[in-house]
Amino acid sequence: MKTSELTGAALDWAVAMAEGFGTDQYMRRIDIRLDVRGKCSCLLIPINREYVQWHPSTDWVQGGPIIEREKIAAVYRAGEYWLAYTHENYQGRQADAYGPTPLIAAMRCYVASKLGNEVDIPKELQP
Repeated sequence: MKTSELTGAALDWAVAMAEGFGTDQYMRRIDIRLDVRGKCSCLLIPINREYVQWHPSTDWVQGGPIIEREKIAAVYRAGEYWLAYTHENYQGRQADAYGPTPLIAAMRCYVASKLGNEVDIPKELQP
């Protein structure tokens, strides 16, 4: 899926992957909770030895520290959308992304800077 089209749980899952969750077997796995239709009802990640709901694309408490740490800037463009961008990261990659809110734009930007412009999303998170 294109990073520029990620929203909701799919975007939050991609942010968790960019943060390093789901990449090892040492209690850093992402728990996808499903509803009766088999779609994601919430994402849980382990923080301080307990699982917490993860939604950085809508929660400033979770997304804000990522924006600050990664030095992502967001600007509003003429009544249309938010543009988020970052300078070169440690891999020499610059990224920018658009979104309807500053958090969505910034999280898309973060995912693009870490994982690239396309991400393989689990089927239960796809629209």
